[in-house]
Amino acid sequence: MNTITRLFDFPYHQLATYNIEDALVTKYNGNWIKTSSSEYISKANAISRALLRLGIQKNDKIAVISSANRTEWHIMDVGILQTGAQNVPIYPTISETDYQYILNHSESKYCFVSDVDVLQKVKSIQKNVPSLKEVYSFNDIENCNNWTELLQLGKDESNQAEVENRKSQVLPTDLATIIYTSGTTGQPKGVMLSHNNIVSNVLDSANRIPFVAGKSRALSFLPICHIYERMVTYIYQFYGCSIYFGESIEKISENIKEVKPNVMTGVPRLIEKVYDKIIAKGTDLTGIKKKLFFWAVEIGLQFEPYQKNGSWYEMKLKIARKLIFSKWKEGLGGNLNLIVNGSAALQPRLARIFAAAELLVVEGYGLTETSPVISVNDMRNHGFKIGTAGRIIDHVEVKIASDGEILCKGSNVMMGYYKDQKLTDEVLIDGYFHTGDIGEIDPDGFLKITDRKKEMFKTSGGKYIAPQLLENAMKQSRFIEQIMVVGDGEKMPGAFIQPNFEFIKEWSKIHKISIGTSNQEIATNEAVIRRIAEEVETLNEKFGNWEKIKRFELTPTIWSIDGGELTPTLKLKRKVIKEKYKQLYLKIYPTATYN
Repeated sequence: MNTITRLFDFPYHQLATYNIEDALVTKYNGNWIKTSSSEYISKANAISRALLRLGIQKNDKIAVISSANRTEWHIMDVGILQTGAQNVPIYPTISETDYQYILNHSESKYCFVSDVDVLQKVKSIQKNVPSLKEVYSFNDIENCNNWTELLQLGKDESNQAEVENRKSQVLPTDLATIIYTSGTTGQPKGVMLSHNNIVSNVLDSANRIPFVAGKSRALSFLPICHIYERMVTYIYQFYGCSIYFGESIEKISENIKEVKPNVMTGVPRLIEKVYDKIIAKGTDLTGIKKKLFFWAVEIGLQFEPYQKNGSWYEMKLKIARKLIFSKWKEGLGGNLNLIVNGSAALQPRLARIFAAAELLVVEGYGLTETSPVISVNDMRNHGFKIGTAGRIIDHVEVKIASDGEILCKGSNVMMGYYKDQKLTDEVLIDGYFHTGDIGEIDPDGFLKITDRKKEMFKTSGGKYIAPQLLENAMKQSRFIEQIMVVGDGEKMPGAFIQPNFEFIKEWSKIHKISIGTSNQEIATNEAVIRRIAEEVETLNEKFGNWEKIKRFELTPTIWSIDGGELTPTLKLKRKVIKEKYKQLYLKIYPTATYN
């Protein structure tokens, strides 16, 4: 194996070890276009040569903003890093104000955008970013320089020796990228990650993922500007795995059927949606087929790894897999056997049923500041435990502080926050990164995350509430699409609930209940409110009296990234949601002093 110490070493390792024809594959005008390992490196070198001709110096910053994952992003990534400059990926969906802040704060010299929507946002603030020399696009856009101009500029190989010289001067400890976290309050923080931060995390996580080296196919669609998906794509390159880029989150089910991947990443919200769709199809069945379907579901929900349920259960599971679960797998392309879950905790019932269906969802844990992986499950060697984030990866140390906070030390821990020593010193103390998450390590070495330290709150009676535990339980109901638990300083927990409008419409037809047509009418319909109250009451039984959700209000709008309620990785923006539904909060707590 070639020695890998810098991020741009991964494609060279792939070329030397696997040399695959479909290293990077993107769909253009309805056709999947393949880029081989050698073409990937050839184009990346052309970009490096062009950047040198444009005057790019070591430690210059270049922003890349793409609405979807695509081949160009990875060629740019390697092309930028080889010059000793830094790649600054930016979330496409953030506001123009945040674009302006990040481009100025990073002092980006050039900006590469994917499409006209992103271009318009950048153009609207370009005059306020004095460092920005030029904007290039990946798509063909009128009156905008195209990235292929750089490929043309770099075609002449006469300065390749200069590229090689720059590459040789890039140290593993050098800054590779600045990732601005999509904070729910205030301005984004620039997380500085070195080559070694990410490379060490890739190599220390890689042995937890059971790939068939050189023969696996991945579907990549989670935001590449997030370190999670980006790090996983380096793992794919390390293993000689073909990377097919999904067109969008909306087209994922279509792309899965076309690509037939072996592996992909996921976040809980997407996995929940896949499950809901499968269950909806089962509900439409009739007679013996329907009975068999839900019999298999019941079997799946009882799943325990390593045949802990005994031989009688395993026999029933074998039948369920043959008759029902095999069809689930077919619906997801037929080859998918591994989904790597990140971003937030997965409901244990989903981990059980997908494992039963041989669609293994392995849960991991980490943060942007830890490059990102701290721990991850692995079905091999008894390394898989439902309801946990797996065992700590090699060369990473975790300890639990007296208040339950998870502290992390290792080569994966960030260099610090860009231009913010004060904030860095607040989270990096005595070599340990303070994650802000609450958790525990069980006797078998598995890490369990219970909540965000900042998101936990006390009721006026002094009882601690962990919102994520309640929210994950409530989302088991098919009537509930999204939920946010509130009640800091109040007598009891309450919740904002975004109903599953599609399911409720079907439910109302079956039961011949008039609920209106608009989301506003559905959210205020008494029959709907009563039915959701029944669901909440049933699910409340799992919790202590002080934790039970006593009151809730339904929201008429669908929570989304564009609407501002969700981050790009589909986590709740709690402060935004609370402010947006201020009037509903006051209905839950009429005597509250809203703040």
